Amino acid sequence: MKEHSELWNEAFENTTKNLSSEPYEIFGEIPKQLGEGCMEVIELYPTLKLAIFDYEYPDDVVTKIPDYEHPLQFRVHLSGKIIDEHGRQVGEGYTLISGSGIQRKMTIREFQRVVGVDIEMSSDLLRTFFPTNDGKILPELDLLVKDNDWQTLLYPRTTIAIEEVARQIVNCPYQGVMKRMYLQAKVVELMSLQLTPLLAGEGGVQKSPRLKKRTIARIHHAREILLSRLENPPSLVELGQQVGVSDRTLRYGFRELFGTTVFTYLTDKRMEQAEQLLREGKLTVAEVANLVGYCHLGHFAAAFKRKFGITPSDCLWGGKSLCGS
Repeated sequence: MKEHSELWNEAFENTTKNLSSEPYEIFGEIPKQLGEGCMEVIELYPTLKLAIFDYEYPDDVVTKIPDYEHPLQFRVHLSGKIIDEHGRQVGEGYTLISGSGIQRKMTIREFQRVVGVDIEMSSDLLRTFFPTNDGKILPELDLLVKDNDWQTLLYPRTTIAIEEVARQIVNCPYQGVMKRMYLQAKVVELMSLQLTPLLAGEGGVQKSPRLKKRTIARIHHAREILLSRLENPPSLVELGQQVGVSDRTLRYGFRELFGTTVFTYLTDKRMEQAEQLLREGKLTVAEVANLVGYCHLGHFAAAFKRKFGITPSDCLWGGKSLCGS
């Protein structure tokens, strides 16, 4: 962790530049020794910082983290995942709420392409956002404020609403003061959505999948096959036969491991690839639709608008990614 932090600090010192002439907003590239990409850090409140990141490693990165004092943190991935030695993960179906306090020693593996948002804040600010009538912190959130005790780690499932708000943050359409105001509202909305299971009394800790290790490996293999065949994916029965499980186990396994159905997962990944291709501006809408497996342009446009709220043509001519491509 020490080496990782030093590389990031050095990279930010060498590449940080002001994008909006605002003192609360900085932008930097990730360490060249690790990969390519960028991170934007915005101070939305005196004790709350929002990081928007989009980077890719050529190989997985393993980091050993010692016991240390950790701030209150909310994290959502739109792409990629981080997993620890206990199998707890952020991304691909799960988000993270990391309470304030002392984080236990752990080893994490960060997989290659990571896109998402990270909110770090003081625990006092949590009371301001979610108070009781007498101004104290909601009792359901007491477990997130541990100070000198071991922190609480929660892994709420990713929902469509959470993904949508995270995507709105990454693709913020404003600049200057309007950008800051927009993001202030969105981070509170994102935290509220992540806290919903906890406030509703449903818990929030990621459950250990009720699947055998061998079955889990086969479900992950099935996901890799889908990702490699977005244009012409196999049927559920064919996919199950390829990895050695029934189509029923495949459906159940996807819900347990990734928090969604096979069809929804496939559609989401097709749309994410389509958005990236459209923003590059090198292909027509029809060509992109064909590349992600849609022979009917109307069906592709409808699916794209459901996912992103804009038409493929709007994305082709109007979009810019976080890194300015």
